[in-house]
Amino acid sequence: MQIICTGATGLVGFNFIKEAVSRGHKVTAISNSADFPKIGGVETVKLDLTDFSTVERFFLDKFPEAILNCAAISSPAVVDKNPELAHMLNARLPEKLAMLANHMNSRFIHISTDMVFDGTCAPYKNTDVPCPFNLYGQTKLMAENSVLKYAAPLSVVLRISHVCGRSLKQNRSFDEKLFLAFARGEKVELPDNEIKRFEPASRVGELITELFERPNISGIYHYCGLDSLSRYQAAKLICEKFSLDCEKFIVKKNLPRDIDLSLDMSCISSRVKTPAVNFSEILEEIKIPDSCLKWYENLTGKTQIKRFKI
Repeated sequence: MQIICTGATGLVGFNFIKEAVSRGHKVTAISNSADFPKIGGVETVKLDLTDFSTVERFFLDKFPEAILNCAAISSPAVVDKNPELAHMLNARLPEKLAMLANHMNSRFIHISTDMVFDGTCAPYKNTDVPCPFNLYGQTKLMAENSVLKYAAPLSVVLRISHVCGRSLKQNRSFDEKLFLAFARGEKVELPDNEIKRFEPASRVGELITELFERPNISGIYHYCGLDSLSRYQAAKLICEKFSLDCEKFIVKKNLPRDIDLSLDMSCISSRVKTPAVNFSEILEEIKIPDSCLKWYENLTGKTQIKRFKI
């Protein structure tokens, strides 16, 4: 299958591409900034995704069998500071891609978020009515509505939660950001009353690839881990796993109100082979970023165990 992936250098896009090419698919990796490594079966392209005329010409020239949209401004704080750009990338771009997918009869998977909900009635089923509590969630909900309006029979809107694992530049995932802050000597403040169901990027990549291979599945679905944890609890478990003093590196705080964004993924779990995992399994996959290894060894006297894929 020939697939175009936007947001290719992001955490989800990068892990999807690795999985897809390992299963024999051809991927055109689109990014706006970072260079993509040379991987067999991957064509890399730099494209300004806010230039919709250029986007349209490119996609119509390629006429792909499938499209994955991972492109987005995913930080709520950055969205608040750049609302116009966030609207372009988070809402209008998915709308344009859905129209193109419908025209080309291309399979379309759009990555969304648990933040389309307000955190008051968890766990959330895929049939629950969204109610975003921030601008980021609002832009993502607008995108979902557009995808279902223009390309529903061909599409999957996949809502995910906080993602862990290895990113292209080792600075995008929840755990990578923690280690980078620790190595800089920072004490990270994390909420203990905002609940998520963390998942590994590698497993998200597997699921997306499976969804491309199963075109009979369409609609809105949730995918996440099995354990509901606050960001503070997750960081504490990561510290303990790597023999780091939790009190030295993280501090607990509370948001003005409790937010539980736990997703219920029972709908998709009955339709796919890719399983969800416990946080203990996620911990086994987490690796310290290469730039932090010397700091870690000096601090703990330990070296990170190298695991080779067999």
